[in-house]
Amino acid sequence: MTDAPSHGSVPRLDLERARNVALAAARAAGAIHLRYLGEIAREGITRKSSARDLVTRADVEAERAIVAAIRAAFPDHAIEAEEEVRDAADGRPRWFVDPLDGTTNFVHELPAFCASIALYADGAPQVAVVHAPRFSETFHATRGGGAWLETAHFGAGAARRLSVSAASALSESVVATGFPYKRNEMRAQGIEDNLGNFSRVFYEVRGLRRMGSAAIDLAYVAAGRFDAFWELHLSPHDVAAGALLVQEAGGEVTDVGGGAEWLRGGSIVAGPRVLCQALRPRLRR
Repeated sequence: MTDAPSHGSVPRLDLERARNVALAAARAAGAIHLRYLGEIAREGITRKSSARDLVTRADVEAERAIVAAIRAAFPDHAIEAEEEVRDAADGRPRWFVDPLDGTTNFVHELPAFCASIALYADGAPQVAVVHAPRFSETFHATRGGGAWLETAHFGAGAARRLSVSAASALSESVVATGFPYKRNEMRAQGIEDNLGNFSRVFYEVRGLRRMGSAAIDLAYVAAGRFDAFWELHLSPHDVAAGALLVQEAGGEVTDVGGGAEWLRGGSIVAGPRVLCQALRPRLRR
């Protein structure tokens, strides 16, 4: 990871305040999502890296709202967001923002989309929020403080502490994954597009799921809904928040090789340690 300073440590952070700012920003972004859901015409949808990689006005407006909230509260912090903002990596505490993870789901009015916000400092994740407005669920964590779920079903202000699955074998596990937007191009170039991995894991597990949002996948691993998750070719904003949720729920997060380069290394495996150990030998990148 290259975002942390190489010497000393960052000034002490008020993690509770940072979490509260992230919670408010994520919920404001979720309100933007719901305002646009089903209302964006085809001409309001553009493409980025490939024909499948979509961006909408909801992505951009949600990002601007989140960035404005973070800038107001922490003007000395850096931000790295998906659409418009990427501050220099100069050792400051750094926020990773995915304003609308699951844009394809959003465009097709499928409910699995969310805002994902994470704060990193001193080489480690410190705060994470994943807010899925269509499900009325907000997942959050602070380093050393556990991972939590708030939902309208619990009542105002109530939260449930999260814990990863107790499954100990792939054969009793439901595992999640996803596929890259540029899979046609990757296939043509002989780059692993995850289909081979899917095929190897398919016969070993109780079930495989593909939600279309890595942030939700990781939040569901933290909640024990998915037993484990892996994916390739992801960006930092896809995994930054969800990874801390899993860690604070008692799970392990590594890259496919078992190392620590999951933030920028382009691959991630997450879940209970025993399942991660079982998954990794079956995966290629």
